[in-house]
Amino acid sequence: MLSTSLRHFPSSSLRNPLSLLARREAMSLPVESSANPADPGTAFKLLLSCPSGLPASRVSVKFDSSYDRIPHPDASLEESLNEIWSQRVQKNPSLYNGLKFRYGGHTIQNEDDLNQISSVCLHLGLTDYRTFVGTNLSPSWERFLVPSTDDFLCCQHTSSPLGNGAIVETSDGKILVLQRSHNVGEFPGYFVFPGGHSEPQEIGVSAHCTDKGSMESELLNQKITMEMFDGIVREVVEEIGVPAKSLTSPLFIGISRRLMNVRPTAFFFLKCSLEAEEVRELYSRAQDGYESTQIFTVSRDDLKKLAGKMAGCHRGGHALYELMTGTPKDN
Repeated sequence: MLSTSLRHFPSSSLRNPLSLLARREAMSLPVESSANPADPGTAFKLLLSCPSGLPASRVSVKFDSSYDRIPHPDASLEESLNEIWSQRVQKNPSLYNGLKFRYGGHTIQNEDDLNQISSVCLHLGLTDYRTFVGTNLSPSWERFLVPSTDDFLCCQHTSSPLGNGAIVETSDGKILVLQRSHNVGEFPGYFVFPGGHSEPQEIGVSAHCTDKGSMESELLNQKITMEMFDGIVREVVEEIGVPAKSLTSPLFIGISRRLMNVRPTAFFFLKCSLEAEEVRELYSRAQDGYESTQIFTVSRDDLKKLAGKMAGCHRGGHALYELMTGTPKDN
């Protein structure tokens, strides 16, 4: 049985419709899942799975301009970024072109004698929301792709900001799922896990600094790594309304990519010390009331039913959660 809590908006705002179980084999090769034939936006690819969950001490970042987007050689296609952004701003003058971390691949280190991931290094560059809208969300997004089985090469001309998502389990074993509002420009009305993006500005990153020494670069990489983990806690607190002290330290469980628009998202697992009913009560007072209108606190069985109506990257997050828990995958 689904338990929900609604967030009410004026009609004008809705005009635009942790100890884990035994460690399991980890995957770093892409795994794809087909979409509902009626909705290609639900298809996903798993780029990385860490079923045992990695704490911040076992995740690192390499932040470098070599992982930035490469402009497309077609000048007219590049010019379309400006045209699309201008059209968006005309329709919504409040749009903000914020910086985002760009996903540029990863490397893994396996434990000795075991096919299990002991640590992950995420390769990150810089991008911004304007470029995301003009490439990944462009009506011509497929033209930006390079025919290649190498995911990094295939997406080298797209913005590909690395989103984040949280699978949050309450003290009575329920999972938190949101329904996106019709205010948002990306997959309105779909079911998603709490999340958003880690923010470069939160740690003072506004551009690449080419004159940094190796020690300064390593310190910056460490700050960005912590922002990956701090950022997902911040998103959960803002979107759900639960206090940060009620959440366990996040465990990184992998990265999925929505096949439509090649949108990557890093997923984390957290436990909440509150029961589902308490969370539903707090949701109505959450700070971020723009992006979602309803919260569901669901069992694992009911989560499977909702997953079929999730945007692809979040449906991939559900697949990562099932790999973590050992639940048979039925996506």
